[in-house]
Amino acid sequence: MSRFIHIDPSRDAYWRALILFGENSASYKFALAQSLIEKAKTGISSISLQDLALPYARRICDHLSVVDRQGTNPTSTFLDACRAFNSGDSSEAELIRKTVSLGFKDVIGAFHKLSGGVVECRFFDDDRKGSSRGLVLTEDLHALVQELDETILDAEVQARWHLVETAWDLGVGAHIIGVDEEVEGLVIDHDGRRKNVTSVRDALNGYQKGQCFYCGQVMIWDNPKTPSAVEVDHVFPWVLSQSLDQANLDGVWNLVLACHDCNAGLGGKFARLPALDYLANLERRNNYLINSHHPLRNTLIRQTGSTEKKRYKFLQEMSDEAVRVLAVSSHARWRVPVRDRLRF
Repeated sequence: MSRFIHIDPSRDAYWRALILFGENSASYKFALAQSLIEKAKTGISSISLQDLALPYARRICDHLSVVDRQGTNPTSTFLDACRAFNSGDSSEAELIRKTVSLGFKDVIGAFHKLSGGVVECRFFDDDRKGSSRGLVLTEDLHALVQELDETILDAEVQARWHLVETAWDLGVGAHIIGVDEEVEGLVIDHDGRRKNVTSVRDALNGYQKGQCFYCGQVMIWDNPKTPSAVEVDHVFPWVLSQSLDQANLDGVWNLVLACHDCNAGLGGKFARLPALDYLANLERRNNYLINSHHPLRNTLIRQTGSTEKKRYKFLQEMSDEAVRVLAVSSHARWRVPVRDRLRF
């Protein structure tokens, strides 16, 4: 059985790997990614640091105005320049000057790096010493924004940014990220208050590469009435929450994105227990996130177990209890009809 999440040699897989799985000591990569998406959409082939500075810095300024911690190191000359602009103590011209001189030092060289090295697919080339005095936007970046919806790309970056900055701000190891069903949002319980972090859909979509967890078809975001519309599904159905009180079924460990057809369409899953191979996919997804640098790592460990063996046992016990409660035989567990199933 193939792994549920894997990095294959495609543009969107490389991009999402860099945004969703890269190590982050500061939020500069997210601001650069969003700026690159915006500029590539205009069709330009290169951009100077002078012209890139303002859209890049303004994104960081906007986040600083909400969460002041934008890195593992709380002190930064560049972030201080952004804070000065936010407080009105610095002009836009000064912000641009400081950004050109300070804001790009590490992020340009580190953008294409993952823990395993530099990725093969490049979305820009460093031309700071060349004719453009900035970045050359590659064919892969232009093709990416043509192939994928710009708003989806931007939302995935934003969701990852919100998770990372919240982790830095609150120390996510001491807090549990949960789910607010009313707004379908990830929240953190902190000092007796629930802090909304980001959308569940935005946070999970990139890890499923925009595909339905069950059938593998690409999902549609902007039309909720279509069969392929994005919906949040409980793998172990929520109806079991009274019986499986040892686990939080609203926890991130149990949530996936599914198309409307699979979730609630004709022959859809609804409140049925899925086939065992879907549970294997869920186990792989959770283990992959835990083994990455994802801010949900500590939450998933607390919800499912500290080792892969314990997490397997947890899911097996959930499955056994669900079978007992729902009296479901093995052949009655739900799966996507064969004629509708895509390779995932």
